[in-house]
Amino acid sequence: MSTTAPTRPPERTPAGKATRRAARITVLLRRPYAVDVAMVLAFVAAAAWIGSALWPDPATRTLALNPADQILIEWFLAVDTQILTGNTGLVTDRLNAPHGVNLLVNASGLLLGWILAPVTLTLGAPASFALLTAGSLAATAAAWYLLFARTLGAHRAVAAVGGAWCGFAPAMVSQSNSHWHMTAQWLVPALVWSVIRLVRAAGDTRRVVTSGLWLGGLVAVQYFLGLEVLYLTAVTLALFTLGYAAQRSAWARRVLPHFALGMGVAVGTAATLLAYPLWVQLNGPGSVPNGLFSPYYFSADLASWPAFSPLTLAGTPAQAELATGPAEYNTFLGWPLLLVTAGCVVWLARSRPHRPAALATAGAAVVMGMLALGPELVINGTRYEIPLPYSLLVGVPVIDGALPQRYAVAVVPLVAIILVLALERARRLRDDANGTARWLVPVAVVAALVPLLPTPLPGENRPAVPVFISAGHWRGCVPAGGTLVPVPLPTPTHPEPMRWATVANAAFAVPEGFFIGPHGRDGRAAMGIPKRPTSQLWTAVADTGERPAIGALDRVHAERDLAYWGADCVVLAPTPDLDTAREEQLHALLVDLLGPGERVADAWIWRR
Repeated sequence: MSTTAPTRPPERTPAGKATRRAARITVLLRRPYAVDVAMVLAFVAAAAWIGSALWPDPATRTLALNPADQILIEWFLAVDTQILTGNTGLVTDRLNAPHGVNLLVNASGLLLGWILAPVTLTLGAPASFALLTAGSLAATAAAWYLLFARTLGAHRAVAAVGGAWCGFAPAMVSQSNSHWHMTAQWLVPALVWSVIRLVRAAGDTRRVVTSGLWLGGLVAVQYFLGLEVLYLTAVTLALFTLGYAAQRSAWARRVLPHFALGMGVAVGTAATLLAYPLWVQLNGPGSVPNGLFSPYYFSADLASWPAFSPLTLAGTPAQAELATGPAEYNTFLGWPLLLVTAGCVVWLARSRPHRPAALATAGAAVVMGMLALGPELVINGTRYEIPLPYSLLVGVPVIDGALPQRYAVAVVPLVAIILVLALERARRLRDDANGTARWLVPVAVVAALVPLLPTPLPGENRPAVPVFISAGHWRGCVPAGGTLVPVPLPTPTHPEPMRWATVANAAFAVPEGFFIGPHGRDGRAAMGIPKRPTSQLWTAVADTGERPAIGALDRVHAERDLAYWGADCVVLAPTPDLDTAREEQLHALLVDLLGPGERVADAWIWRR
């Protein structure tokens, strides 16, 4: 009889359990969805770093390169919280009292404001703005990554390169300076997927119809995210489709009937869902008959294409002279990426399976790049009277609302598609004869992208709003839904008083302000609204610090203007644009116009 003590099976020992646990973790990490989650988290981390200037206290921080637009967007976020009380109006009376503002004309990105309404009410509009600044970049990168990896079947590493470029290209980082309607592109890959699904469904009527329904629904959703992005996506997809079909004519004739059916369903669905919003935008209150911005000014400089954005690793401040502003570095691809992309197109065109997609993508990129140059050629700031293709679009209704230089934003995913196709082809090469291309392509792509790595958006501190507003003292002066009149009134160049309404979640209306409306000559589009006599007087004193003598006519104008605005309370409080001397002059002016005021917290108020 053996006296040897029984031993525990190896798999039941502590070491065995640890081995099994490590093996299970290894299996999990090797699954595709684990890689997907890791990539999404990496995109979130990168986006948070780019927008880090707004944290840890967004209420006291602003993007230094475009603070005025940030004030406007935060005001939009505040107005959007009204959806929680059942107010889904597309025209608001909370600004430009008593006329109001058409939110669809002003690229307000309503859907994002509605989604973040609970965050805005809880943490404030600046917190929602900070989340959107980083979140739009991360979500766009993640969406393109998933399209490349799951729909187009690219290797995860290749898809990561394509997704990262789509989310963090110079154009995207630049537009993050308060142009959220341009960076919220995370539905664009879904729109592309819907078109691909529609084409692949040819022969299956049921799938064609459901694909059309999906596409139409996504179009309606993207409309409320950003109409300009939707327009650019539609033009780009049309160019690519025509270019691809031209190279595969027999295939195109075969799929055309079902494709036309699906597109008909998509158009019908989108038209049904958007009939009323489109009427409001084009013919409703506050609508405008024309685009506001000159295409001759907002066009890209040809020399900007090979340049590096000032917001990238290789960029310098001097390059900013090639753009119309820090939020419009849309064309700054850098000469290495231009050369590598062109080389990839030539290489892919030599491969029969890749030729149609590569040439169609390149053709669409060239056309969109040409349109970005605007109606006349500009090189290094010098305008040459050489007409370009965009000159055919000047003055075309609706289309003239899209700035020429923003056509370049659509070039970003087109470049990504070319890079993904090239990297995938190189990855799948096996024979020794193509060994050079197998390593040369990824090395060239990485070398071209490294100089374009983004840097964090510049930020700076901003003053707090007056205590009269932040502490809620305004409630004793303005009834619910009433009108508060800041002195001086907000303007497109000095919108600071709009932050007062933002802090109050737009609980009161404000006259004038920073917006687009039909207040130009003959009802044309204009930024803001012409000032009334009293507003002109206040602005003149605020600008010059000199107070004129007040007569009876000035007092009559003041009473008429306050009645016109529906004023409940006139408020003079500290703002960054007023030093102590000018604030004292304005106070004396208001006493002359309205009589003695009342001091509440840090503000002077005149109740109506």
